[in-house]
Amino acid sequence: MRTIDPLSATLAALSDPTRRAILARLTHGDATVGDLTAPFNVSQPAISRHLKVLEQAGLVSRYARATARLSRLEAGPLRDATVWLAGYREYWDESYDRLAGLLADLRDEQRDAP
Repeated sequence: MRTIDPLSATLAALSDPTRRAILARLTHGDATVGDLTAPFNVSQPAISRHLKVLEQAGLVSRYARATARLSRLEAGPLRDATVWLAGYREYWDESYDRLAGLLADLRDEQRDAP
């Protein structure tokens, strides 16, 4: 079985809009599969499969309380993905600065044209 690095697992888990919505819901507190299924037009088994992917990526942990099985957000992998993505912020800032400079040059050329 091939192992996947944690960042790749996180990004793969985040690639699905339903899983992102589940994570957003879990920011408000722990929830049962039934709670998580309610806003979607999918079955509980489908949500359980999404939870399994999120759990394998370390984004969700599951535990039992009385007779309920609850899911909890584990945000650590999100922080790691954010740190990785932030590395590209400088690139985009520089790209926007270059574009702004180019546009300013074009405006100056048009203004100076006879």
